[in-house]
Amino acid sequence: MENLGTDSSKININSLEKKYKQEIRKSYKTIKTFLESEKYYFLAKEKKLRQSPFLTKEQLIEIEAINIHYQNKFMKIEKETRREFYELFLIKFAVSSTSIEGNTINLLEAERLLMRMITPKNKTLREVYDLQNTKNVFFDLLDNLPDISVDLIAKVHDDLLQNIDSRKGYRNHEIRILGQPFSPSPVKYIKTDMNMLLDWYVKNRDKIPPIVLATFFHHKFEHIHPFSDGNGRTGRIIMNLMLFKQKCPPIIIPVSKREEYLDFMNKGDTALKKNILSTDIEHYEDLISFIVGEYQKSYWNTFLV
Repeated sequence: MENLGTDSSKININSLEKKYKQEIRKSYKTIKTFLESEKYYFLAKEKKLRQSPFLTKEQLIEIEAINIHYQNKFMKIEKETRREFYELFLIKFAVSSTSIEGNTINLLEAERLLMRMITPKNKTLREVYDLQNTKNVFFDLLDNLPDISVDLIAKVHDDLLQNIDSRKGYRNHEIRILGQPFSPSPVKYIKTDMNMLLDWYVKNRDKIPPIVLATFFHHKFEHIHPFSDGNGRTGRIIMNLMLFKQKCPPIIIPVSKREEYLDFMNKGDTALKKNILSTDIEHYEDLISFIVGEYQKSYWNTFLV
């Protein structure tokens, strides 16, 4: 009679574990993320949430789950540990935000550059400065949480483009964005449009959910396109400053979703043809859903403790 245990007894568990180490870790993380996010989802579901015309009930619950975890768990861990999580987030954010604009430095190269000061081979200085500037600006904003103003946005832009583009401050010339259907604000209206946008932001800080408010602001800012270069990078980092100031976690828009992101941004432009302050949900629904989805993914993939 065949011994059914013979073959299995020859299996080396240690060698299998070593062979499939990455797969095991990935599966463990997936399960842990699912269980943790579900736990906070049900906590959020039990709360009476204020309705919003810009979000579905499901989206409100998902966002509240993130807020509960971020405030009650993540923000309670040691300051040094939080910093490590933010550093991990920053590497992912810097790579994605700069790659959307054409930077070719990958995640591993960025980690070596930003954490160990190892310059990647065969990359331009522009690409290196792009990432280093993003790190410096990100942590300066996180540590100081400055008030958002026309001057602050200009400073953020100038710091992001240090050693990359010598054109400082708001543009003084007309531009057209190749391949994009919208027309940026004429030079003579840039400051007026920016002031209107910032006034709108202040008036709506306590009326519109933070992630939606940041989405609206980001889209309108990109539509104005106030700088000669670096508008996207500036807009995405200001978006995160807005979230930080509302005691919310930051967001990554992954370069893998670049085309969807730009398509939904372009769809939102229809709402601004007559009024730059429009929040017409018909034209913003897809963009908001996209941003909320990426907000969830970037949070649970980065800040799970």
